[in-house]
Amino acid sequence: MDKTNRIKELVKLLNEASKAYYQEDTEIMSNLEYDTLYDELLLLEKETGFVMSNSPTLNVGYEILSELPKEAHASPMLSLDKTKETDVLKDWLKDKDGILSWKMDGLTVVLTYSDGVLSKAVTRGNGEVGEVITNNAKVFANIPRSISYKGTLIIRGEAVIKYSDFEKINSEIEDVDAKYKNPRNLCSGSVRQLNNEITANRNVHFFAFSMSEPEDRELYATFDDSFEKEFLFLKDLGFDIVEYKRVNAGNIEENVMKFAEKIADNDFPSDGLVLTFDDLEYGKSLGRTAKFPRNSIAFKWADEQADTTLRRVEWSPSRTGLINPIAVFDPVSLEGTTVSRASLHNVSIVKSLELGIGDTVSVYKANMIIPQISENKTRSNNLKIPNKCPSCGEGTVLKNDNGVETLVCPNKSCPAKNIKLFTHFVSRNAMNIDGMSEATLEKFIDAGFIKKLYDIYRLSRYAEEITAMEGFGEKSYKNLMEAVDKSRNAGMDSFIYGLGIPNVGFSNAKVICRHFNYDWNRIVNALPEEYTDIDGIGDVIAQSMTGYFANEENMEVINELLKEITFVIDTEENEQDLEGLTFVITGSLNSFSNRDELKKLIESRGGKVTGSVTGKTSYLINNDITSQSSKNKKAKSLNIPIITEEDFLKLNRKGY
Repeated sequence: MDKTNRIKELVKLLNEASKAYYQEDTEIMSNLEYDTLYDELLLLEKETGFVMSNSPTLNVGYEILSELPKEAHASPMLSLDKTKETDVLKDWLKDKDGILSWKMDGLTVVLTYSDGVLSKAVTRGNGEVGEVITNNAKVFANIPRSISYKGTLIIRGEAVIKYSDFEKINSEIEDVDAKYKNPRNLCSGSVRQLNNEITANRNVHFFAFSMSEPEDRELYATFDDSFEKEFLFLKDLGFDIVEYKRVNAGNIEENVMKFAEKIADNDFPSDGLVLTFDDLEYGKSLGRTAKFPRNSIAFKWADEQADTTLRRVEWSPSRTGLINPIAVFDPVSLEGTTVSRASLHNVSIVKSLELGIGDTVSVYKANMIIPQISENKTRSNNLKIPNKCPSCGEGTVLKNDNGVETLVCPNKSCPAKNIKLFTHFVSRNAMNIDGMSEATLEKFIDAGFIKKLYDIYRLSRYAEEITAMEGFGEKSYKNLMEAVDKSRNAGMDSFIYGLGIPNVGFSNAKVICRHFNYDWNRIVNALPEEYTDIDGIGDVIAQSMTGYFANEENMEVINELLKEITFVIDTEENEQDLEGLTFVITGSLNSFSNRDELKKLIESRGGKVTGSVTGKTSYLINNDITSQSSKNKKAKSLNIPIITEEDFLKLNRKGY
């Protein structure tokens, strides 16, 4: 292939990779592979003088896709030239002093302050045009809304979400497929929300890293041509600034190492360092290239690599139908931690690496964090792509979307696709199996231990395999089995609710059981009109119930479950003194362990619980009656009583 065609091929590959990463939150090649191809392209362009108009060495980014207003930047927001060699940094500095700081991995934002007040915030966008996010910036966790300086200031910085906040937000999302992949993706979505209440809840932080030259020449003169003094000025105004070190060619290598030592304990994401000349006028005199300013350079970590042996590739089915490959290799130490697994992302990457079991592979941590395979030194290419789904056993399908091959399970009934049903079945108001999280269920489904609901009660067949799984051991296995056994004595209403019958909630299940006097055969064989005779049960629920029990496959699962479960009938009926009342619960609770416990009590007494305050709400339960929360404000505007737990416990249908 001649050099011109190779340039065209590289431009296409790199642009597809960037689009997938930044716009679609997917990854079709590793960071190391991208950097290698980028450097090859740069070299070829220099050699040939041939540069395509859409070359990533010229273009800064992609067009904006959101509905937020757009605005052109006063001056282009250029990306930085980069290196992985500290010697290059020394040569770049020569005899000048520099400011070395973190290169944070979030979303770059430009803030404008006028008359001491935040007047505008715009994202980097494609470098030329950004999105206006002023309302969202006003609710960043650490941003000054007003400052002492009353002139116009334009400040550039990075909006980031800390790892601790990222993990907390993800832990509250039950749906595994809905969890965020990394803090950068979460931050990007949070900063670009149309509703800034969502942004506020995400705890976004802003770290300033530079400012445009101010119009006020007297202010500029106080910086004494020092970039560091610019930093300190922003800090004095109340901004959090990126951590930095003043460096020279003699001590830069030592300071790079000091930054590297902090990565493992950092609570914010970073993807390298930035070195800027401290002398502002000197830096400005260097000008810029088409893509890079010459006053700064980025340092990317030279990835620590280790060779190891590939032992197997696990194919992990997901709810979307994709079956994702994961490399499992002999443990190696990288960046201070032990690594034994790495995502291979898709079939295209598996094929490009020509993997085979027993191959010697090189492993590294992208940005010193995410394990990746960079190279296969053996390339035996004997790895077989599975022709059956490891979860359901159905035949798999290879799909090719824009040159990226993926493995897919087409079976609509695949347990991996229906993991929500399993999660629902073990939830608190259903079978209440403590410790059976969605992540645990996924592991068991991926391993083939669970295919149907009744397999949950037969996990003891895989005791040896489970105790050997990552994150498990004898004690955790024993605790889980005790929780499974405890759930074998179940309420009939909880069981019906746990089956996940469309449109049938826990309160509906309770009403149905009560109406049929907890007679299972009557419930299963009832006609639609027998269901609609029940107060509060309409045609939709009646059809759902009868249709579900008429399905042979459903009844096969139920009959197997009934071999494992004994119904416990609660003959003590609560007085239906809350019938006709609708409650909303908000805030923390004192007398109840959680909201579900209070909800269960309300429903057992004939009441109804909803998630939002409307004109049909009878009471809002909130121990902080004076709170200025949105629910309290809505309740007050609709003249809906706000009561505490103590008030509720005194409440009956007739009032206090």
